[in-house]
Amino acid sequence: MNVRRRLISAAAATAATALGLATLTACGGDTAAAGDTDKFDVVASFYPMAFLAERIGGDHAHVTSLTQPGQEPHDLEISARQTARLQESDAVLYLKNLQPSVDEAVAQSGVRTKIDAASLTSLEKHGNEVGGHAAEHDDHEGSDDGESSGLDPHIWLDPVRYAQVAEGVGAAFAKADPGHAADYRKNTADLVRQLDALNTEFRTGLATARSKVFLTTHAAFGYLAERYGLTEEAINGLDPESEPSAARVKELEKLAKADGVTTVFYETLVSDKTAKTVAKDAGLRTDVLDPIEGITKKSRGQDYLQVMRANLTALKTALGAK
Repeated sequence: MNVRRRLISAAAATAATALGLATLTACGGDTAAAGDTDKFDVVASFYPMAFLAERIGGDHAHVTSLTQPGQEPHDLEISARQTARLQESDAVLYLKNLQPSVDEAVAQSGVRTKIDAASLTSLEKHGNEVGGHAAEHDDHEGSDDGESSGLDPHIWLDPVRYAQVAEGVGAAFAKADPGHAADYRKNTADLVRQLDALNTEFRTGLATARSKVFLTTHAAFGYLAERYGLTEEAINGLDPESEPSAARVKELEKLAKADGVTTVFYETLVSDKTAKTVAKDAGLRTDVLDPIEGITKKSRGQDYLQVMRANLTALKTALGAK
């Protein structure tokens, strides 16, 4: 990604501990101590990880998030207080290769239970285009951000892969906190059932889509597209803040006409300027397709499941599904 990132030094973290800087931004936006509670203390890297930790941990877990509501997670730079409190947690749940500063902090920490969500399911390489007929375009050029050949981290947007991650997280919690293992297993099973139901809703809801191609500003929906026989064409690559070339914009305009595309989707945490420019030039409308990297007041729902259902509604409308 082309966004500058850094990691604070171990000396700064030590100084922060000495000063008693003991707060982390919680999932709901409030601050709370991350360690030394009477619960199973879990630090999550960003919202999709925090959602899993909260649902699976239930009453036994105290969950805090390194990424504040409304903050673009790719841009996260960990503070001294966050690094200090990470050291005091019982477990950390993160997604490797999404947030480099988190990866470094976790690697340097002494946290006993380190759960990498990327290791709990399969990841694939995605570029600007992926999905139902992407295999027909193997010579398609990716973006210039150098990430089109990298592994796509957006596994939570596929309910099936997300359920696989949930099962792995549940097993890790049960092993790390065996006194509450039965509850963790029950909570995991409940969540997996909900994700299975969500998968069925997507599969059924998109089965009658007249068009199979949708346009987004950010290549976050490749796994979702593959799961439901769609094709995502992204203006940018995996980096939501990269800028498309003029040639790419013209190519998308031609594609929109050829495939009956009606809508350019943008997301809640980055600017909609590019989407609106492309839509105006191509005579298309715009709408939100939320990658659920964080929940804000602009989100169409208050949690992962609600926002995913809002995404399904938006896709059905754009693709002409009954």
